[in-house]
Amino acid sequence: MLHLRLPASAGHKVRHAIGAVLVACSLACFGPAADLRAGTLLSPDAPTLVRKSAEPFGLFAYAQPDGPLHEKWLGVQRRLDDERVQLALCDSDRNHCASTAALQFLAIVDSARERDGRARLGEINRAINLAIRPMSDLAQYGEIDVWSSPLATFYRGAGDCEDYAIAKYLALRQAGISPDDLRIVVMRNIILGEDHAVAAVRLDSHWMMLDNQRMAMVEDAYVRNYRPLFVIGQTGIFKYDVS
Repeated sequence: MLHLRLPASAGHKVRHAIGAVLVACSLACFGPAADLRAGTLLSPDAPTLVRKSAEPFGLFAYAQPDGPLHEKWLGVQRRLDDERVQLALCDSDRNHCASTAALQFLAIVDSARERDGRARLGEINRAINLAIRPMSDLAQYGEIDVWSSPLATFYRGAGDCEDYAIAKYLALRQAGISPDDLRIVVMRNIILGEDHAVAAVRLDSHWMMLDNQRMAMVEDAYVRNYRPLFVIGQTGIFKYDVS
């Protein structure tokens, strides 16, 4: 597992933003998967989101070509590539697949493929929320910044919010969703002062948030009490311009 080490010269703002992603995210995902936390309150009114870009939340985001978060995501991407090969091998001969984690993951993907559109996304959100117990990196690894690959998370049966989001990201891709329509979004809960990661999927030009804290998917236009910080996808890490 990667261990994030900030250089001594890194500024306070960088330490605060990245550290919050790695630490507070773990705290944000305790409690039942279907529980509605303060940061996922929905507005009863019609969405008023003005989209300035095609990214989730309609905000401009600029590339982060280097830095600790960038390196961490590169490591995750490499493990995702390896696990896609492992999943393909298990899928071709399930009777001889030695990985119970891979078989469990494939079963979720199979069930999702039997559905279309929103139902496919909802099946993956629900199944992965139920398959993983919420547990902080500190409790599980004795560290505070471990980003696990999906099969490692399924093997342990536990993880924190970014582990759920990464597992959903791969499951959605395995279920046939284009990587162009997949993101991981890191957001700040402005009420609790904690950061949280979710998977995001574009469906019919709308971005749906797949959150480990709730079974129902939420469109980005309805999310309240969160400020988006970073958006992560196949092409890398992007920082939202929230100025």
